[in-house]
Amino acid sequence: MRQINRHPQHGMRIMLMLLPFVLLIAAWFVGSTLRLEANPHDKLLPGLSQMLSAIDRMAFTPDRRSGEYLLWADTLISLTRLLLGLTIASLIGLSIGITAGVFPMYSAALSPLMTVLSMVPPLAILPILFIVFGLDELSKVMLIVIGITPMLARDLEQRAKEIPAELFIKAQTLGANSWTVVLRVVLPQLLSRLITSLRLMLGSAWLFLISAEAISATAGLGYRIFLVRRYMAMDVIIPYVIWITLLAWLMDLALRQLHKRCFPWAEGGRA
Repeated sequence: MRQINRHPQHGMRIMLMLLPFVLLIAAWFVGSTLRLEANPHDKLLPGLSQMLSAIDRMAFTPDRRSGEYLLWADTLISLTRLLLGLTIASLIGLSIGITAGVFPMYSAALSPLMTVLSMVPPLAILPILFIVFGLDELSKVMLIVIGITPMLARDLEQRAKEIPAELFIKAQTLGANSWTVVLRVVLPQLLSRLITSLRLMLGSAWLFLISAEAISATAGLGYRIFLVRRYMAMDVIIPYVIWITLLAWLMDLALRQLHKRCFPWAEGGRA
């Protein structure tokens, strides 16, 4: 049988899914053990006990200065910034996507603009954001908004243009005006696509958040990572990175379940 026709069974699929993680973790602990045997004060590859101690210190022991549990406080602040940025970007991207995708007159102006804006590297304009919006929360949220809104708008515009023209003709034949077509025909299609697009852009949104927090912040997951790097505190950095990855994965899972629940027709009958 050709390799392209071979599909793993359920058990094999789970084993193949876990295998890279197991190998990665095993390689880490082998490397950590060897380095710690050579130098017990080595900080580059901390052992499991060191990382558990750091997690206990950051998550379950109040900070001496602030009295806060730093991991949870950083998580709350970062998630607030991230969710605020994603919400604003979704509303703007959806509005522009509908306008450019449905109304040809507006598309002539908006499509080239979104194309150009999507090519601007968001991190390159971070200094401009700090100058314009200051060093407070607004600049961090705006980096997320500016970073993902153009891509979101272009994706939704393209999806709107892929809606069969027969649906528009049928709706207008039944007496629907432009806004009725938007609300009854276009919006359900784009809301489904919006969730899928957000899932694909979660990684970029986290990247922009961590970058902004690393440069100018007094709290947050990105701020904490870049603060403790001065002391080569890998026992703190690695759990923070794993925690961020877990949060991103949970957000992706939540969006996937939301998509299945709200738009089962877009799942191809599998929901």
